[in-house]
Order: sequence, then structure tokens, then C-alpha cells
Amino acid sequence: MKEIASSFVKAQKAFGPALKTHTNPAFKSKYADLSACIEAVIDALNNEGIAMIQQTHEDTTGVTVETMFLHTSGESITSGRLHVPASKQDPQGYGSALTYARRYSLMAACGIAPEDDDGNAARRPAFNAGVAIKAINGSKTLAELKSHFAAAWQMADKVEQGSLKHAYDNRTKQLTEKETA
Repeated sequence: MKEIASSFVKAQKAFGPALKTHTNPAFKSKYADLSACIEAVIDALNNEGIAMIQQTHEDTTGVTVETMFLHTSGESITSGRLHVPASKQDPQGYGSALTYARRYSLMAACGIAPEDDDGNAARRPAFNAGVAIKAINGSKTLAELKSHFAAAWQMADKVEQGSLKHAYDNRTKQLTEKETA
């Protein structure tokens, strides 16, 4: 376990966030889909010589998934099995349960969370809306403005986002007028 443990720690340092890019129409909430979870970790794992495999196990009421990491040394780590019951006993019910199980098994095995998960929000870096708004207002070009705004938006909470959007709209108008003058 010496080789894979060392490589897994190195890989974990390079994991990205699982970005919430999809919307659940039933709850009108954003979520990180399976591909976002895989994208957050796969390059870092592969760069350290680790392959990720998700095995399924026979199950009559849903799906059972086990995430496994295989190292080039031949060593492996498994996450343990995760059972997710199928909401319906049809292909769509099993497919949905499989995707859900794969996503949550991978996140648990890698120690990642969706980008704005409540537990992750407590660990986010300190954010100063005043400094961000100053950067937005000081933007010299629309490209620079978009960059400052996007970076600040990711770190801001909903109240701060309102202030950022107001500053962004004002500065966009100013820069657009300047370019057309």
C-alpha cells in the first residue's frame, strides 16, 4: 500500500471542485453531475499513475457500486460498496440509481464535494466584497471586467452576488459607452 497511498495523497492535492453545472428541474437546484465529478479527479489520479474503476455488484432492489483505484505498482484501494435503491423497477429507475451511486461513491472515495456544498462553504477562503467591487470598478477593458466579475462571483454568497452584479452592470455600461465614443 506504500506506492498507491503516496500517489493518492499527491493526486488528492490536485483535485479540482466538482462544479455544479446542471439544474434539477424538479427542485430548481444546481448539482454536479457524474461527468463533473470525474473531471474533478481523473487527471490528477492518472498523473500519479492511478486508474479509477467503478464496479457494479449484483443487486435485486437497486444498484451497488464500489469505486476502486488501481496503481501502476499493482496496489489498489477500494472505497467499499454503496447501495442505492432503484426508484422504479425499470431501466430508467436502475439507470438513475446507477448514475447516482457512481457519483456519490466517487465523491466519497476521493473526499471531494460539489463546489458550493454547505459543508464546503464553511471552508471557502475569506471573501471581501468591497475589494472585489473595487477590482470590478477599476477594470480597464470588458475582458478584464468579466474576469474580475467571474472570480468574485464564485466566492460570493447570494447577498454579495447582488452587489457584484450591480457593480458589474454599471462598469459594463461605462466601458461600453467609452468604447463606442
